[in-house]
Amino acid sequence: MTATAAATTGRTVDRLRGWLSVRQSLCSEAFVVLALYGLYELARDLVVGDAAEADRHAHRLVALERSLHLFLEATVQRAAHTLPGLTSLLGLAYLTLHLAVTAGVLLWLHRRRPAAFPFVRTTLLLASGLSLLGFLLYPTAPPRLAGIGIVDTVSNGHVDLNRGLVSSLYNPYAAVPSMHIGYALIVAASLIRYSRRVVVRVVGALYPQFVLLVVVATGNHFLLDALAGAVVVAVAAGIALLLARPAAHAAGLARFPERRVPAHADLVGKQLSTAR
Repeated sequence: MTATAAATTGRTVDRLRGWLSVRQSLCSEAFVVLALYGLYELARDLVVGDAAEADRHAHRLVALERSLHLFLEATVQRAAHTLPGLTSLLGLAYLTLHLAVTAGVLLWLHRRRPAAFPFVRTTLLLASGLSLLGFLLYPTAPPRLAGIGIVDTVSNGHVDLNRGLVSSLYNPYAAVPSMHIGYALIVAASLIRYSRRVVVRVVGALYPQFVLLVVVATGNHFLLDALAGAVVVAVAAGIALLLARPAAHAAGLARFPERRVPAHADLVGKQLSTAR
């Protein structure tokens, strides 16, 4: 019985690795991503946690940032208020970029970089799953709800993060880790590694920095939340490599290629080889 169970588990893991290492049809990929993201949102909303505990955790983060001379959230928010229109722009970016840009990059990878898509998709899904552990184990109030002098710049007459339809998409105590930053790093790495256009790679390099400004200036995350998001993505990427790469190699598939080498570089290489 034990041997049979072990064999069944082994076959399941192999099938999972095989699925992860290959780009599926767009409909299949969309269904899986949307279904898992729906479960992610549902589970996150169920893990609301205790408000008092979340507030205590937020104040601990503040104390830690002060000890490290990193408590800059209030300063960043005040600076953003000095530029007319910037606060509204950052609020709009907070509500829209997180999902829209991530979905756009996934679609681009699926259509234009099929060999790269499986790794990026798997990293994204694993990072979302790992973040739920953070929300469960360390529920934390965002700066805007922590009573530390940082205001909610997103909520206004049309949008309210704390009640109504929009609030149903946000768990107010799911600040650690910041998956706005986590997703932004996945997007940036994808654009830098797989785009052939310099301007796109530059935008990719700047994107996480802009998202960091967005989440801090709007009062939704501490700097340490962002650091936690980066750690989660690094762990997820490592696990994704372990899961998907062995199957890709076994099938003789190049699922994680470098950017295409320019034609003149190939010619130079051939000339050097001939010279030797």
